[in-house]
Amino acid sequence: MRLAVAQIVSSANPADNVELIREYATQAEAAGAELVVFPEAAMRAFGNTLADIAEPLDGPWAAAVRTIAGDLDIAIVAGMFTPGNDGRVRNTLLVTGPGIDTSYDKIHLFDAFGFAESDSVDAGTSPVTFELNGTVIGLATCYDVRFPALFTANARAGADVNIVCASWGSGEGKAEQWDLLVRARAVDSTTFVVACGQGDPASIGLPSAGAAPTGIGHSAVVSPLGSPLVTLGREPELAVVDIDTSVIPDVRGKLPVLANARSF
Repeated sequence: MRLAVAQIVSSANPADNVELIREYATQAEAAGAELVVFPEAAMRAFGNTLADIAEPLDGPWAAAVRTIAGDLDIAIVAGMFTPGNDGRVRNTLLVTGPGIDTSYDKIHLFDAFGFAESDSVDAGTSPVTFELNGTVIGLATCYDVRFPALFTANARAGADVNIVCASWGSGEGKAEQWDLLVRARAVDSTTFVVACGQGDPASIGLPSAGAAPTGIGHSAVVSPLGSPLVTLGREPELAVVDIDTSVIPDVRGKLPVLANARSF
């Protein structure tokens, strides 16, 4: 499978962000990618209000992304916000493309490092996988990467690839934690991990949004044995990479962590 990681820097304007998605998806399709992955909060950057732009999965923002995917004949994963309960929103990954239309609501909310995502976001409850051209792919969002059970649950549901879309918070040691966690989740689940984060706004001269997790870059694609296949820096960038999921059975034969795991 040839896939693309679109490390963008979202703005507060959902319409402008649709055009970013169009631009990067067009580049990905021209490079032969079957799938292009965008970060969490591709609809609107954190540090801005969310309830006023949240819309259902059949609303105009998602419809615009579906149109892009249909026009380019490419699958797109992109972070958006949908209505939740009690005036909150859901932190949602939209998945759309040829024969694909699904979504995942972030399960583990980022109530850490001085930020309280649960104040404005309603948690999801269920893992989600989807199939693209015969490959099963699991979904995760940002803080989810600290919880191995989601990644192994996706693997047990047939996933050979786990996608984690993020808008990672900055701070001391956070880039190192991101790298460690992404590689560990690949080994835990013996899947390829496609980790797409928001680029660092400071890398293009944008001011800080306080404690809001607005991205640090460092997107990566990691092999099932934890080796980085591609790594990005802080700036907005599109990376295209080929992965061979036919190696998964051999990897799981050599490292049968899913088969050997016990519950306590």
